[in-house]
Amino acid sequence: MQTSGTLVIGDLMEQSGVGFGTSGARGLAADMTDAVCYAYTAGFLGHMQAAGLARPGGRVALAGDYRPSSPRILAACARAVRDQGFEPLNCGDIPTPTLANYGLRQDIPSLMVTGSHIPDDRNGIKFNRPDGEILKADEAAIRARTVTLPKDLFTPDGAFAAGVDPGLPPATREAYEAYLARYLEFFPRDCLAGARIGLYEHSSVAREALYEILTGLGAEVTRLGRSEVFIPVDTEAIRPEDVDLARRWAGDGAFDCLVSTDGDGDRPLVSDERGEWLRGDIAGILCARYLGAQGVVTPVSSNSALERSGWFPRVLRTRIGSPYVIEGMQRLVQEGLAPVVGYEANGGFLTATAIRHQDRELPPLPTRDATIVALAILLLARARDTAVSGLAADLPQRFTASDRIKAFPQELARERLAAFASGDPAADKAAVEAAFGKAFGRVQDIDLTDGVRITFIDGDVLHLRPSGNAPELRAYTEAASPQRAREMNRTAIEIMAGWR
Repeated sequence: MQTSGTLVIGDLMEQSGVGFGTSGARGLAADMTDAVCYAYTAGFLGHMQAAGLARPGGRVALAGDYRPSSPRILAACARAVRDQGFEPLNCGDIPTPTLANYGLRQDIPSLMVTGSHIPDDRNGIKFNRPDGEILKADEAAIRARTVTLPKDLFTPDGAFAAGVDPGLPPATREAYEAYLARYLEFFPRDCLAGARIGLYEHSSVAREALYEILTGLGAEVTRLGRSEVFIPVDTEAIRPEDVDLARRWAGDGAFDCLVSTDGDGDRPLVSDERGEWLRGDIAGILCARYLGAQGVVTPVSSNSALERSGWFPRVLRTRIGSPYVIEGMQRLVQEGLAPVVGYEANGGFLTATAIRHQDRELPPLPTRDATIVALAILLLARARDTAVSGLAADLPQRFTASDRIKAFPQELARERLAAFASGDPAADKAAVEAAFGKAFGRVQDIDLTDGVRITFIDGDVLHLRPSGNAPELRAYTEAASPQRAREMNRTAIEIMAGWR
């Protein structure tokens, strides 16, 4: 690809294969060369200036996760920040919500180098405006930006030329300490006294912050499964290894729950006392209940127990991706609702308005966060004098499952799903029944909000969509029993595997 002169970010996406997914720019780490990451950062800051959200001379906060490629990418971003006339502030290895929280409180742009839950041969960059995550309109504006790559800064393969100093400053602890204070100053001291928590650390960049917050609130925390090699823990498609580990750790009744996150700490994993991981969209409902939400926004893929519970005056469904959830939350705020929260099927939880309790206030954090979910579930269980498993039992009994087919090109997935989205309802139902009718019966409704979400006559649901982050085809299922949801998911995956 071009490594000097002017180029348009949209063209760079085509050349490099690094494009915007459901949350930030993602691609193979090998394709995210120094030149590509430099250009993306320059495009982002150019857009921030054009939108009046940043001025040269100001600070830009940066951080990264524990992937092996993150330090290199972080350095390339820092050099671009400096060359655009800004001051890079290295916040170190911290969770995505920790960085976002700091940027919001300081009113400065920020960017996080992370591939979240995907394997470490890939990586990404999440961009935040001073007032929160970039939205789809921002992505379009960045895509249209023209940037200049300085002559002689990069080699032909996109690496920094010999002798080039990226200029990444030493890391500070400001953002990390502010995140700890966010929770330690809001929740009552010793509110988790006596709680026994297993912290599954793996390679999550949130492991230190979670330990300090949980112990700081009085919990007894046992650190488990720490890894210095990156592990792609996915809170939406939980690996069998993580299911087995949780059951084994909790098998002797040693814990009230297990807590973990994905790689960058914005998606939670919370188990019950038996080591059964809660689905992210169930955890989101429970968190929203504890916080007293009046308005809840979630993607169309999340469990319908949300509406069936009757706990929330206003529910809004969106496409999949935090930018859509944020836009939905903004709508509910404009309607005058408060508190307004959002969550995704992966469990990442967002707050659009302040949460108030007695004389304390938790400021809004309109980006995915994992810590708030773990704390809310533990405290809700205490408030209701029940085990974590009892909280889920209070919900309408709708169960979900999800899985994915890897190495399924996104374009092929869109082509296959287009057969169910012709615009002719009768033809679309017939096409779905031809593919899935033998296994799942007749079709009641097809929702094309995001991918293809099919509701069958008996109430079972199958939702198919290409991943926005990787060459994968995802399947989500919902049914009246966990066994049926899992069985549907396995069957759907088998059918879709024959589409390649």
